[in-house]
Amino acid sequence: MAIYKNNNGTWYVMIRYQDWTGARKQKCKRGFATRKEAADWELQFKMQKKANLDMTMESFCALYEEDVRPSLKQSTWLTKENIIQKKILPYLGQRKVSEITAKDVMDWHNQMRKLKTKTGKLLSPTYLKTIHGQLSTIFNHAVKYYDLSTNPARKAGALGTEEGKEMLFWTKEEYKLFAKEMMDKPLSYYAFQLLYWCGIRSGELLALTPADFNFKKKTLRINKSYQRLQGKDVITTPKTKNSIRTVVMPQFLCDEMQDCLKLYYSLKPDDRIFPVTKYYLNHEMERGCKACGVKKIRVHDLRHSHVSLLINMGYTALAIGKRVGHSAEKITYRYAHLFPSVQLDMAEQLDAENMKEEPNEMEGGFANVG
Repeated sequence: MAIYKNNNGTWYVMIRYQDWTGARKQKCKRGFATRKEAADWELQFKMQKKANLDMTMESFCALYEEDVRPSLKQSTWLTKENIIQKKILPYLGQRKVSEITAKDVMDWHNQMRKLKTKTGKLLSPTYLKTIHGQLSTIFNHAVKYYDLSTNPARKAGALGTEEGKEMLFWTKEEYKLFAKEMMDKPLSYYAFQLLYWCGIRSGELLALTPADFNFKKKTLRINKSYQRLQGKDVITTPKTKNSIRTVVMPQFLCDEMQDCLKLYYSLKPDDRIFPVTKYYLNHEMERGCKACGVKKIRVHDLRHSHVSLLINMGYTALAIGKRVGHSAEKITYRYAHLFPSVQLDMAEQLDAENMKEEPNEMEGGFANVG
């Protein structure tokens, strides 16, 4: 056993192994307080390299990270990592993967149901569903690539549900009241104009550069997204493959965006036009809502407002989906409700249909059926 003691009283492990290419490698891990801690680490490391599922969940999650992190966006991995570190490992981290049962997962479910947020509220059904989904994903990975016999999280059943939240949006008239209040800050005004009239995501807006505009063709190129991650500005690919698209702008918006770019004296073709964060947009949204008195919605709800406007104008789900970077099926599923006034019109028309007399209908009763 390659375990040694340092002069300062701590222990370290020196281990040799073969990587996936067959090359011989050596790894040194220092800083163990006891020989037992060093031996436990060495055992887990060997199990990882042999893909032995008698390793702990903590060790397997490290292996899972090695396997999947290179193919994920940084933001996606950080979300997964947060759930793994705070919701999974504190409860199942020291259990052997091969020994975790459906009953263990059910017990974990019960612990998750008791957890509360910083404000004292229980975790939402949607978030409970998300953390269960992450645990199930880890076990699926073990089944698919490491020959775990079954997924105990799947056997245990679901945790939480997808909440059906009401989708909020503004009418065109409400948006124009809001936009008028934004004119005191040109950067905010032009940002919200793009969000409402093009239906782009806030991350797509914040990644825009002058090179993304073609004013002769009246087009806007969407091929990247901005995020603030771990205190750094990060430009990534858009949310989905469908998100990479070209949006045709109305002429008035082309004129406004040309005016916008004239405000900058040293803006390079690949510089961000809106060098702010999503927090700034949220703050400006609240300011505008208070000033003009329209109902409060989220920045992302401007995208819903754009889609609802186009639906009300009579455009198909396919055409709208191409414009906003969604499939036609998703547009149909998410926006079927339309405007409340349209729903009211539908109900009134159905009332009218019901009141129409049928040729074989008899007054005061049902028609005879032969």
